Order: sequence, then C-alpha cells, then structure tokens
Amino acid sequence: MRDDRSPVAEEEGRVDSGILAMLTAPDASRPWSVDEVAREVGDRIDTDDGLARLYGAGLIHRYGEFVFASRAALAAAQLDFG
Repeated sequence: MRDDRSPVAEEEGRVDSGILAMLTAPDASRPWSVDEVAREVGDRIDTDDGLARLYGAGLIHRYGEFVFASRAALAAAQLDFG
C-alpha cells in the first residue's frame, strides 16, 4: 500500500507524536502548561494545532492553560509494539 500523505500531514504527524511523547513520558511532570509545550515544540501555532488534534482524538485533556495525557494515551504508551 502506498503512503499518499502530504508533506503537511507528515509534519502534523511529527508534531502530534512529539507532543504526545512529551505528555506520556514516564518521567514527565504532569500537567504541562501550553507555554511549556510550545517552548519544547518551538512554534506556538504548531503547538496549538497539535493540541487541538490530540484533544479531538481524545488523547489529551485540557484544563485552562494546562494539558495532560488521557488514561488511554498513557496506557498505550506503555505497550511494547516492538
């Protein structure tokens, strides 16, 4: 099967994966402020868009200016797919 993802979709996937990895890391402080996430990502617009996509997928929770991974996302991060 051929991967027909556009460069924009690939970049969005990288941003989303990076954010989710930050929020689910075993040693991650919880919750993260949106500003902290934006500093790590390096771009506020990419961060806001990525957080919106992850929230829409049910992988993160938002509480004011704070974000944290959902229980499902934390459980999935602990699975070993290798």
